[in-house]
Amino acid sequence: MPGRTLPTLTQSEVESHNSTKSCYVTIGSKVYDVTDFLDAHPGGAELILEYAGKNVAGILKDEDSHAHSEAAYEVLDDAHVAFLVSEKHAPKTQVHKNTVEPQINEKVTPTIHPRTGMSCEEDLSKDTDLAQDYKTHKFLDLNKPLLMQVWFGGFTKEFYLDQVHRPRHYKGGASAPLFGNFLEPLSMTPWWVVPLLWLPADAYGTYLASQGFQSYGALAAAWLLGVFIWTLVEYILHRCLFHLDYYLPDNRVGLTMHFLLHGIHHYLPMDKYRLVMPPTLFLVLATPFWKLAHTLFFFNWHLATAIYCGGIFGYVMYDMTHYFLHHQNLPLWYKGLKKYHLAHHFLDYELGFGVTSAFWDRIFKTELPTVAKTK
Repeated sequence: MPGRTLPTLTQSEVESHNSTKSCYVTIGSKVYDVTDFLDAHPGGAELILEYAGKNVAGILKDEDSHAHSEAAYEVLDDAHVAFLVSEKHAPKTQVHKNTVEPQINEKVTPTIHPRTGMSCEEDLSKDTDLAQDYKTHKFLDLNKPLLMQVWFGGFTKEFYLDQVHRPRHYKGGASAPLFGNFLEPLSMTPWWVVPLLWLPADAYGTYLASQGFQSYGALAAAWLLGVFIWTLVEYILHRCLFHLDYYLPDNRVGLTMHFLLHGIHHYLPMDKYRLVMPPTLFLVLATPFWKLAHTLFFFNWHLATAIYCGGIFGYVMYDMTHYFLHHQNLPLWYKGLKKYHLAHHFLDYELGFGVTSAFWDRIFKTELPTVAKTK
């Protein structure tokens, strides 16, 4: 179709679309999404599903079965969604392993990412056609509460992970409904709540810790150690908890918990009220770290408290940084970090787990490829 840029899919990727929720077929190098046609097929949906994920060129021309008319090919033309490529020529975007993604040059021949359909960070803020998105992907209807749709959706883990990591943007920048009831406010947190609640408490904790130090230098060293430890905790939480992904149980409990914890952020990454951690979730995660710090440094309560308070300050800076990376024009020295983090959303969610820094990504070999500079 002239003027339309379509993604590429491998045969194995096409074959994964073999259900009533997502049904693809191929003819030559063209991939067609015939999900919407299943119920309308004169011979019944079962005949199409028998060839789901396969090449249908032969059966369409089979005189013994039923030679299809030009109308059938016209239906397919309207359902053309991708091109088929061999595994060796496929873009390095396989979601099952860490790979190097194609670099992006936003002003000269933009690369359309075959999974997300995006070419640059600005695409994250383009309004999604809510009705068309649901019609095309059969995933979540953004006009209705999302959590129960995940719970009752019957999605496979593979389909869920593929869809939840294709970013959408709710029209007008508003927040999509999550619960659709009185619990809704608990899921939304303005960025300023984080420093307002936790910096005074952290300052008081630091004051209490200072009572056990003979010099401010020693206190500062312990506190900065806590900040440094936080950067590692940030990386580990993001990679090993928030992106548990392929270790999730393939059931609705696991998928719903994943969606609530971090999936909704990747599904709607520009939702400004779901970019920082709600206070209730922070308390759930912070409590075991308090106990861990005082277990490891059991010999000195004040030292443990100083390190912990440094870590809490690191967390506050992380959450504020995360918000600003998504929603603010930043100083020049921060722009690279913004591009790096947003590439984690639209380019490769299995790389780039550092938010405040790429330091631990370099250490653990999960650094995103450098995005090409615009000319």
